[in-house]
Amino acid sequence: MNDLLLEARGVKRVLPGPLPVTLVQEIDLRVEAGDFLAITGPSGSGKSSLLYLLGLLDEPTEGEITLMGHETAGLSRSARARLRLSSLGFIFQFHFLLPEFTAMGNVLIPMRKLDVLSDREMQRRAEEILVGLGLQDCLKKTPDKMSGGQRQRAAIARALANNPHLILADEPTGNLDSKNARIVFDIFSGLAQQDGRAVIVVTHDLDLAARATRRVHLVDGRIVSDQPQLIAAAAQPVH
Repeated sequence: MNDLLLEARGVKRVLPGPLPVTLVQEIDLRVEAGDFLAITGPSGSGKSSLLYLLGLLDEPTEGEITLMGHETAGLSRSARARLRLSSLGFIFQFHFLLPEFTAMGNVLIPMRKLDVLSDREMQRRAEEILVGLGLQDCLKKTPDKMSGGQRQRAAIARALANNPHLILADEPTGNLDSKNARIVFDIFSGLAQQDGRAVIVVTHDLDLAARATRRVHLVDGRIVSDQPQLIAAAAQPVH
């Protein structure tokens, strides 16, 4: 059996107020090393809300989320932030690269926050990741000098900076053309095949979701199906 990286048990998230809004409920989910999981569902079904809970960006109203063996409910804010920084990599629809930094500079930011490598080791790792994603010509370019596909690959590189066990992506291809969207999903597939990682992607694109090895479908904040998928051909691993 693969290693368990993340588990949600009885998770519910309610926005308080005069008319409380339930975002997700009755969520039980296990994510293991090697999973390439697509979360799908209609608009407003709770896909992004679930991802933010799994990524420790939000806290559940009820239930428990365990990440890398750590029960997260009792963690302090700083301990949660440290666990996110060391174990998770995030990618969003908009790349959110800092415009004043080069591709290399953006990838170095999370490494410097974690502060476990020497400066030389950080430089070497950042360059290795960027070159592995085909961005060898963008190391010293700022985001405004890169194409949309290059910017999103730079955002993936930044997510990989601290060698996370889990990659979480929220509509990462929403602003890309079909060719670059396929490239991004090929990268994710390669990542899930390497080094005991797992990848969780929220997407509305069912053609791209079909390229994942597992699909979780949400309706009204509940998981209505969680099924493995056979894919036609595995993507080439990212080196």
